[in-house]
This record gives sequence, C-alpha cells and structure tokens, in this order.
Amino acid sequence: MRAHSLSLLRTATRCSRARPQLLSAFAFPAHRALRLSSTSAPSNPPTPPPTPPAPKEGERKWSTPLAQFLGQAITTTGPISVAAYMRQCLTSELGGYYTRAPTAGEDQFGSKGDFVTSPEISQVFGELIGIWLYAEWLAQGRREKVQIIEVGPGRGTLMDDVLRTLASFKRMTRSIEAIYLVEASPHLQKQQALRLAGTDALEKSDVGWKARCKYLPDCDIQWCEDIRFVPKEETSTPFILAHEFFDALPIHVFQNVAQSSVPKSSTIMTPTGPITPKHGPTAPGNQWHELVVSPTNPYAATTVKPGEERPDFELTVSKSPTPHSLYLPKMSSRYKNLEKTPDAIIEISPESLSYVSDFAARIGGSEGAASRPPTPGSSAPTAKPISTQDAPFVKKEASGAALILDYGTSDTIPANTLRGIRHHKAVSPFVAPGLVDLSADVDFLALAEAALDASDGVEVHGPVDQSFFLATMGIKERAERLLKNAKDEETRKRLEVGWKRLVDRGPNGMGKLYKALAILPYKEGKKVRRPVGFGGDLLG
Repeated sequence: MRAHSLSLLRTATRCSRARPQLLSAFAFPAHRALRLSSTSAPSNPPTPPPTPPAPKEGERKWSTPLAQFLGQAITTTGPISVAAYMRQCLTSELGGYYTRAPTAGEDQFGSKGDFVTSPEISQVFGELIGIWLYAEWLAQGRREKVQIIEVGPGRGTLMDDVLRTLASFKRMTRSIEAIYLVEASPHLQKQQALRLAGTDALEKSDVGWKARCKYLPDCDIQWCEDIRFVPKEETSTPFILAHEFFDALPIHVFQNVAQSSVPKSSTIMTPTGPITPKHGPTAPGNQWHELVVSPTNPYAATTVKPGEERPDFELTVSKSPTPHSLYLPKMSSRYKNLEKTPDAIIEISPESLSYVSDFAARIGGSEGAASRPPTPGSSAPTAKPISTQDAPFVKKEASGAALILDYGTSDTIPANTLRGIRHHKAVSPFVAPGLVDLSADVDFLALAEAALDASDGVEVHGPVDQSFFLATMGIKERAERLLKNAKDEETRKRLEVGWKRLVDRGPNGMGKLYKALAILPYKEGKKVRRPVGFGGDLLG
C-alpha cells in the first residue's frame, strides 16, 4: 500500500499554467473565494477598521498600522516572499488577523464575521467527526493513553461537537488522557475555553494553559502555541484533527522563467541581508523565480471599482532566483518535472509539510526516516518545545490517526490560489493587511508525500470529496433523525439547508471543493484496512 501510494504521488505532475494577467489573477480570485460566505448578510454593520496614524505632509497613507509597518520594512530590506507577507497579515503581534483583539461586537467567524466554516453550518459535521474518531479507536483495538489534538480550533465549535458526541462512549472517554488545542491567539483561546470549559480563567501549565473539560470532568484541555509543545510519547495514541488549518499556512509562489541565469557575482537580497551563491555562473535556461510582495506605487494610475479599496501591495517576479526558489522546487519530483515548462506557477507551503510530518511521526514514529533530511521552512517557537525533531522518535507500535479536512487540489499542484475574504466577499489579498483573512488551496498530494516520507509507520487514505466522506459517515440519516425531533419550522429549515450545503456537489459546492485525507498506522504484513468514510467499514 505504501509503495503504491508513493508511486502515484511521485508521478502526479499536472500544474496550472500562468495566466496572462498574473497579478490580477492573484488579486481577485472571486470564483474560488472559499472560507465560505454565509447564506445571509451580517445582521450588524461591519466594524470600521482601525485607522493608522495620520500621515505627515508628503507621506504615504496606509490602510492599517500593519500595512504601514510592512511597507516601511519592505522599503528598507526589499520585497518579501508571499509566505512572509501571509505570516505577518495573519499572526503579527502588530495586528494580525487572528492575533489582534477584535473590537466590541466583532468576530472573524459566522454570519457576523468574515466567513463561516462547516461546524458553524451544522452540528452534524462535528458529530460525524466524533463518530469517525470513535470508529477508528475501535478499529485499532480500544487503545489506552489517547490524546485528542486539534490544530487551528477557531472558536472551538468543532471540538465542542466532537467532545459532546464522544461523551456518549464512556469506554473511550475513560481512555482519553488529555485534550490539546494548538492555538496562538489569546483571544481565541478564551473563546474556546468558554465553550469547552465554561470559563475563560485559564491556569498555567507545562505547555501553556489549561482548564477542566466540561464534557469529560476527569480530563484537562491544554492550550499551546505550537504542536511541538504537545508531549510526544512512545505509548500514546494521538488522534489529530486539522479542519481548515492548512489553507491558512503561508505559501511560497514560484514562476518558471525562461532564459534566466545566476551569474557568479550576483548578490541575492534577503530580509536578513545579502547572500552570494557559492556555485559558479549558470548558463541561461529555465529557472524558478519567486513571486514577491512590494508596495504599490502610490502615484501610479490604478483603476479601482466603486466600493473597492486600493491595494497597499502587489506581486512582482523577483529579478533573479531567491534562496527559496533555488531550494524548495527541488524537494519533489512533482516540481522537478515542471522545470522546463516556461511560465508554470507552483505554490509550496513548507510549514504545511512540517506540520503533517509531525502528525505522521506521532502516529508511526520517525526512526525509519531518520536518515532523510528534515523538512525545512518552519520557524522555531519562542521557547524550547517538549517534542523536537533533534532525534528520531521511536514508537514500537504505530497507533492513532490524523484527519485533515480542507479545500484544495487532489491531483494538481496549486497555482494562482492566494485569496482574501472580508465580510463574506472576495477581496484582494493585498488590501487592509490584518483585517482580511488570507488563504490558499491545500496541496493534498504534497501533504501525503510528506507524511509518507516522515514515517515508515503510516499510510495515507484519500483525499476524497467531503460529500463522499460525510455521506458514508451517515450525514443524511443523522440529519433525518434531527429533523424528526425539530421543535419548529425555523429549526427544521436550518437543519435541512445546513446538511445539504455540506454535501453540495455543484461547481462551487462544499461537498466537491472540500476534501478529506486520513493518516493511519501502517502494519507491515497485515491486510490494508480502509477507514470508515474512505470506503471502509466499521470494525472492532
């Protein structure tokens, strides 16, 4: 199974070609504006954005304080990668989208915010995820020392439905040692605590903060800012959830440029200073160049449609290869096969590969992959984490599972997918930094390849369409049961619309655009077991 999976992964090389209007394609990908809009307009008017300090005479006016900081930094150090831009816009302490403290009445999620997610649409979604975890626990022999881990838990809605469902299966809940939520935002941590523990008064713990779970009175919920703080133990059985998490991780974007060369004397500017390539001059040929972010020209004539904001930044192609463009496209044969394709565009997320590699190591151990080079790209946390990749993680018996649900490509390399969304509308990702949610398509084949490379003790199933996953998990049957018990017509209509929206297979339907991928233990010599939701049956 593993060998067949690797063979399929490494021959998948299809990629979108560059569009003639490259920069406009990145600015307004309206046809792919996921982080789905709600079906109704916000009931409250949008909260006005914070206003940056008034510019002095002759100075440029920026849309947000974060835009001003980024603009000044880029002016000093030079253009930055899309990954660096996304990271600042989403998690900067100076007003990142997820780390800033919202004003009164403001929220990123739900009908009053910028987008809605599947758990917000219907409770059935989270209930079925809980059933999936229980089914997998049964199939693996009712193991002890279970960890429930969620990365990017939002407001805690998904975990709330999952834990409420699992609370009905007492034998499994007695095996759960701890619940870990990987969340960097103090504001969201408090929202999650209120929902899951009934209080936002968190206690200090070894990994961050903790509170007693209201559904499992004998179990703590632990919050930490990075998954590397979550204890990694040889005998633990981790069940990891990642719902709409990978789409928000930073990406690097590269374009194949014909007749490009790197002269011996060339100097490559980076945010930490100039570097000079160690190799000699290269003959002109196809080279990957990075698309980088720089401020727009405030004096250039730009057409802005009524109601739209003028972008603070824009994308340009780097004049010469960058350190990232010289290295990252060499990581997989999927990218190497496009080296001679002029104007091809690829998106690579090293942080996504780092996270999924961590998932795989926790499930199957990493001792078999110790001789392979580590996946680059993720920055170190502010303190030394409990679990590191300094040494191989030995696990005598693979156990646990990871379930990833997100939107992205199942058989192509993403290209031109960077998007922004605000107040349920697609906007340029380069307007109002810190006030606009940024995301990009998930490369599921890259995740699968990284997981298999990171551990010899795992196998990958999927990706499958969300509609297939939820249908085989019994979404229709569960929804019909809820409909029978609905107390009024309004509740009945909400339930009916909600579950059907999750499995809609229209061109822009969630059931088709969203995918599910599972990472499971690999047992050499044993018959391959497909998990429930991916074509398998309930076992145990």
